Amino acid sequence: MKNFITLLVFFVFAGVVSDAFAVEWNWKGDVMYRYQIDNPETKDNNRDSHRLRVRIGGFPEISEELNAGIELSTGGSNPVSRMQVLGEGFTAKSFKLNQAYIDFHPMSYGLDGRVDIVLGKRAVSESIVRVNDLLWDTDLTIEGLSLHYGKDGRKHSAGLNAVLGYYFIDEAGDGENDPAFWVSQLAWNGKVDNSSFMIGAGFYNYLNIADTNVAGWAYKDKLFNNSGTGSGTPAATLKYDYDVLEIFMYFDTGLIGKVPLKVYSQYAINVAEDVDEENKAYLFGAKLGKAAKPGRWEIDANYCYIEKDALLGAFTDGTRFGGGTDGKGFEVGGKYLLVQNMMLSLKYYNHDQGVGSEDAGEGLDIWQADVVVKF
Repeated sequence: MKNFITLLVFFVFAGVVSDAFAVEWNWKGDVMYRYQIDNPETKDNNRDSHRLRVRIGGFPEISEELNAGIELSTGGSNPVSRMQVLGEGFTAKSFKLNQAYIDFHPMSYGLDGRVDIVLGKRAVSESIVRVNDLLWDTDLTIEGLSLHYGKDGRKHSAGLNAVLGYYFIDEAGDGENDPAFWVSQLAWNGKVDNSSFMIGAGFYNYLNIADTNVAGWAYKDKLFNNSGTGSGTPAATLKYDYDVLEIFMYFDTGLIGKVPLKVYSQYAINVAEDVDEENKAYLFGAKLGKAAKPGRWEIDANYCYIEKDALLGAFTDGTRFGGGTDGKGFEVGGKYLLVQNMMLSLKYYNHDQGVGSEDAGEGLDIWQADVVVKF
């Protein structure tokens, strides 16, 4: 009942504001239904689950210089998943605030809207330059302040794109000791004939992470395979700092028959003091085709390798090897646009945990079949 009232108030308020100020709200949403099979190598039985994700929001263009966004989503306390497992005796599913931000892009002082000042909680792909999911899960929405040049949401201008951001991981009551991180990125977005490319680098400087208790901000108080003690308990503590340097690129071209081909890669290394080993990660892959019109398809495959302390594991992709770091393997998937706004997809994950030893740890195979409707 409480969720229903929240939604009702949200839509009524949006309608009143829209009429009063003639604001174009740009409503967007999607519904995803997923059937997932988890097949751990060390267990006799699979886990089969049916899952649902719903997102709905308004992204108003208030003026030439001012935008905003408000989005509600299913999901719980896991920051890298907005999926809701179905079952639990037909109980109602929760809606929570997934995005809420202000985007100011002044036209004066010769800026002409090329600089964006963003405050609030926003999707990670709109907050920073993100080629793929080596460092960040797709569902993650980060909270803080961003300064963009050239980048406008998921779009990147031709030429130079730059990002400077400060994001809060937890509020511990003492600003000097709050876990947080700085982001600085430079990327060049260019064209060669009918092909496009991007190449760039980023630096992620984490604050107050080493010797930090993760209780309260890491899902289920887990270390997600990072070095530390007490994973899964209220005393869980990280051992190292994380100062991550990333290099990324993609090249998007055409193939015989004008089928689009995109290749991409990411490389990251933790250059923090005292982290001299198990500190590297990389991902490379390719996408063939583009499911942009009904009847069109695309196939995407990539391989990733993440050492134990290369990245902060709490916010990496939550599916491969159960989330976190210290794993390697590949994923391959396909999408088909059945009708306008209705996508069918199938993805297979094959990953192993334990890249730092000769004998790999537990293997995990995952199948995901999705139906997504956008509106």
